[in-house]
Amino acid sequence: MMKFPKTVRMYCPRCDAYTDHSVSTYSSGKRRTLSEGQRRYLRKLKGYGSTRKPKQKTLYKVTKKVTLKLTCRQCGYVSMKTLGRLKKIEIVER
Repeated sequence: MMKFPKTVRMYCPRCDAYTDHSVSTYSSGKRRTLSEGQRRYLRKLKGYGSTRKPKQKTLYKVTKKVTLKLTCRQCGYVSMKTLGRLKKIEIVER
């Protein structure tokens, strides 16, 4: 488990200065069903009643890569930072 502070002082390109940034974990939004890529994927998935690719039998990678969303407290500029593979992250008060 990794503990990460709620606020981090880092460089903001919009403010052109070092400012406080609030930290939260990034999670991807819901996929749009009408987007071209999703329609193409669903069309490929149909096939002849089978799946497009064989199902993966074992999950080799047990962790996901954690991405942090850093928001500038002064101007609201959002930047991302990837930490890598972690089992658990805890955002704590410093």
